[in-house]
Amino acid sequence: MASTRAVVHGLAGAFGGLALVLQPIGPATASADATDVAYAAPDPDPFYSTPGNIGDYEPGDVIDSRPMPAVVSLPGIAATLVKFRSNDSHGNPIAATTTVLTPPNHTAGAPLISYQAFINSLGAQCAISHSIYNGDPANGVRELPTFNVWLQRGFTVALPDHLGPDLAYGAARLGGQITLDGIRAVQRLPQLGLAGSPTVMAGYSGGGMTTAWAAAMQPTYAPELHLAGAAIGGAPENMEEMLRGIGTGPNEALGLAMAAAVGLDREYPDRMHLASVLNPNGRSAMSEMANACMGQLIALGAWHSIPEYTSSSLIDDQDVIGVLRDNSLDFYDGIPSTPIFEWHSPFDPLLPIDAIQRTNGRWCAAGNPVLSLQLPIPEHLVTFAAGFPEAMGWIESRLNGTPAPSNC
Repeated sequence: MASTRAVVHGLAGAFGGLALVLQPIGPATASADATDVAYAAPDPDPFYSTPGNIGDYEPGDVIDSRPMPAVVSLPGIAATLVKFRSNDSHGNPIAATTTVLTPPNHTAGAPLISYQAFINSLGAQCAISHSIYNGDPANGVRELPTFNVWLQRGFTVALPDHLGPDLAYGAARLGGQITLDGIRAVQRLPQLGLAGSPTVMAGYSGGGMTTAWAAAMQPTYAPELHLAGAAIGGAPENMEEMLRGIGTGPNEALGLAMAAAVGLDREYPDRMHLASVLNPNGRSAMSEMANACMGQLIALGAWHSIPEYTSSSLIDDQDVIGVLRDNSLDFYDGIPSTPIFEWHSPFDPLLPIDAIQRTNGRWCAAGNPVLSLQLPIPEHLVTFAAGFPEAMGWIESRLNGTPAPSNC
């Protein structure tokens, strides 16, 4: 545990410094005319394309794989990009990808950790399989070096592109399915040696939301998977409350809220119809955000307000409310069948804390063990750094077969 804490020690400072990178740069100006739905530009790499016979594959089937270059911060670790079949939020087949990091001391059947990073982005270049190579401190996977702790122990780490091929940020149900199908795929690919491996999922913020959905959906969506646990941090579990909490005044997190609206519009174009409520400024902002990564999204919207961009309120649209609830665990009846470690700050200004408590309570009442850690830190990203060492220790205990503690 001491080595884990040493590796993670610098994360709080790194995340604190992120604020310096993400200074507001003023209102967005359109570089192109906004369309009704602001889809991301297609990934130019043909590996990511969807095959014409995608419907012939079952969820979790491997479509293709290829070796990838080594990641600079993970010396000696082999990387493999795996393309597999998953489903979108409507049950339609899609092609998704996950990056598998394999240590040199890997043995067949050794543990697997599926880590859902918080990419919170809209552009194809922001996907995890790209961002682990870009070296951008504002848009990369900042926790990547800490994976060395797991990799040195012989664990394999999988990093799914859980926003899907359209970068549908905010579509949490979609992310849960992609995560589960990604685990299926890497366990089915023989050369990875992961068939039957004990498996844990983990993620924070947007990645925590995806991880929580995967845990809750697994008993019905992927019942054959045997998960040893799921570590979930800072997860938004009621998107309707989050939208209402933004209000009509200037808000530091407005850029991410707008990005989530764009991402959900991509996944639910017949229900969100975002363009119909945007004024000219809003259409310009939507166009500017369409291919942006997290750092730019935060900067574009920071300390602006919803009325600057809209002609009517999304919160009054029952179709929109339905989409938000469809992607909020607070309204989902599914119960995990694997132990849960959950951490958050009760003073986090970005999260509806009551929703987290309701979800934990519902899971506890169903008999599923939940260990909840509350950290009195009034900042979202610093809470990640403060709780991650405990999460890493909990994960190792689950993979070692230690009975899961609970404070239900």
